[in-house]
Amino acid sequence: MLQFAGTSTGRFSSDRQRGALAVASAALGFAVAWYLIHHGWYRLDRQWDTREYYKYANYIVGRGLFPYRDFSVEYPPLSLPIFALPRLLAGHSFSGYMTVFELMMAACGVITASLAALLLVAQRVSTRQLVCGVALIALSPVLLGAVMLSRYDLFPTMLTIAALTALYFGRKWSALVLLALGTAAKAYPIVLLPLVLIYLWRRDGRRTALIGLGLFAGIVLACFLPFLVEAPHGVWWAIHGQENRPLQLESVGAALFLAAHQLVGLHLSYYFTHSSDNLDGHVPMTFASLMSVFQLLSLVAVWLLYAGGPATRTRLLTSSAAAVCAFIVFDRVLSPQYLIWLAPMVAVLRGRRGLAAVALLACAMSMTQIYYPLHFYPLKTFASLESWAVAGRDLVLVALFATLAWPDRGFAWPARLPAWHRPAVATRSPS
Repeated sequence: MLQFAGTSTGRFSSDRQRGALAVASAALGFAVAWYLIHHGWYRLDRQWDTREYYKYANYIVGRGLFPYRDFSVEYPPLSLPIFALPRLLAGHSFSGYMTVFELMMAACGVITASLAALLLVAQRVSTRQLVCGVALIALSPVLLGAVMLSRYDLFPTMLTIAALTALYFGRKWSALVLLALGTAAKAYPIVLLPLVLIYLWRRDGRRTALIGLGLFAGIVLACFLPFLVEAPHGVWWAIHGQENRPLQLESVGAALFLAAHQLVGLHLSYYFTHSSDNLDGHVPMTFASLMSVFQLLSLVAVWLLYAGGPATRTRLLTSSAAAVCAFIVFDRVLSPQYLIWLAPMVAVLRGRRGLAAVALLACAMSMTQIYYPLHFYPLKTFASLESWAVAGRDLVLVALFATLAWPDRGFAWPARLPAWHRPAVATRSPS
């Protein structure tokens, strides 16, 4: 018994050391990569969304204007504190604003990397898997480029991976709060809600799932309510405007038109609206509507596939990554910063599926730098190299979605739906 206890204690100590090393490596690696994208050719990037954020911050802090009522905003309410805080701390200086904003995003990135590493360690993955996952999240700034410096997407990404981490460790109410806050900051985390509710219903019962739904809805409503009361038309414009956007130049739908232009000389033209470059014309606009249908169908498929199998934590992580990937791949818009959302969610996946997903996402991130940001103007003229780079990158992302969404080996639909009205038995697997 003494030998057994000593062995257990030694293994526990070894696991703790392994976990601490992984978390420290992910955090430090991200910090180093963040430093690197401030130098070399990364410094040539001048496509800064922070100019838009700075404008909003000046409206709010400098002029005391009310968002959605006194000026238009395309972002959800919880993004506004992120825009305003650097202005409060740095004053009128745009360079000071950039510095404070980047430090805030660097902190979000370090926390995101640490949480992803913690999830990997908790799953007791192999050393190879741990190294690959940590490397993806730590090197993501270098893989994707300086686009990370001037986008606030690391904030909702941090909230989303924190929600999944909390749920993995049994903190279901904290998970729902974090998921609701992420939704109020960027909207995309809402695609995880059906998966989380299925997970809670299957494991803890219907009552828990319904309470969770109410908690999520209440927090999202609380974030929107002041603006809905004061400026309902402005909030509606922000939401409705996203649903009617044209086919953005980097989207999967646009990639098909770009490939047709290169292969058969299809005539294309573009125009700028909704802060993005888009394909012009009736056919691209119609195809944008079809993309929304594909997006909804792919999300429903991911939700149903998860509902049809066991409600394990491992499957929840995989299905969550698949849902976010579906939202990105089949959206009307596929901006480079959207890949920030996927990095920690793909990094935490285990098995051969996880390794393949890490490789595909790293490839997609790297291919983005072929045309963005330094060669984005040639893409507007439908230049050959840049057009094929977009098409190739999007094809890799479609392959990533297929990898994430493909049913597990041996998966079979049950003869009837699971017994959703009662929780899982006490002897269920901890995974």
